[in-house]
Amino acid sequence: MARLPEFRNHKLPQQVPRLAIVFALAALALIAARYFLIPDTFGETGHYRAAAIDTIIAHPKKFAGQQECALCHGSIMDERLAGNHRGLACEGCHGPAAGHVANPVEVEPVIPSERDHCPRCHAYNPSRPTGFAQIDPVAHNPLLPCVTCHNPHAPEPPVAPGSCSACHGQIASQKAVSHHATLECTTCHAAPEEHKISPRLVRPGKPTERAFCGGCHAEDAESPRHIPRVNLRAHNPQYLCWQCHYPHFPETS
Repeated sequence: MARLPEFRNHKLPQQVPRLAIVFALAALALIAARYFLIPDTFGETGHYRAAAIDTIIAHPKKFAGQQECALCHGSIMDERLAGNHRGLACEGCHGPAAGHVANPVEVEPVIPSERDHCPRCHAYNPSRPTGFAQIDPVAHNPLLPCVTCHNPHAPEPPVAPGSCSACHGQIASQKAVSHHATLECTTCHAAPEEHKISPRLVRPGKPTERAFCGGCHAEDAESPRHIPRVNLRAHNPQYLCWQCHYPHFPETS
């Protein structure tokens, strides 16, 4: 009969008892935390400390809410709700107003007049939404407070922008050094005058068919001969031109 291997003198790897000690300590730590560290009200109304509600209520109020502002400043509120700042809370510019509501005579709200206040939202930034009003603070009426020309509660531009570059600075800079530099923006975009006043409500038109680019670049187009020509029927007919060529900087790929 074959003898079974001897296990009496076999020693466990040294990692096993060490891991056992670690798990035992972790279990003890969890038990201790459960009884000594976790608040008594934890889990009563969800996965958080129920008494936190009382703690939050006990904090002094800082914000009043725009409904309180409307009680005394109804006409300004109506003006704001009808303007481009309708989605902005009063305290977004004027700061926490609970103290002013409680004591309107002695506690005055913040009235921002510094030049750098409005550019926090309106300084040119290409990541902002298309049509969002943006300016270059260095070049746009430098040193003058924004409220000199703009009513902050209904900030319509006093003068409609004279060129597209006023809002589309990055695109204008690219086009200025491209083969399309001499083209007016309205050559390709139908931009109603209302677009300059309400750019997010009235959008400019954009070409939708290959034939539009073909008006200058097709082989039989009636345009100066130095303009690059393509055979629209053979040149990637399954794609629109701007899927391969960026129209504001139309380098060949």
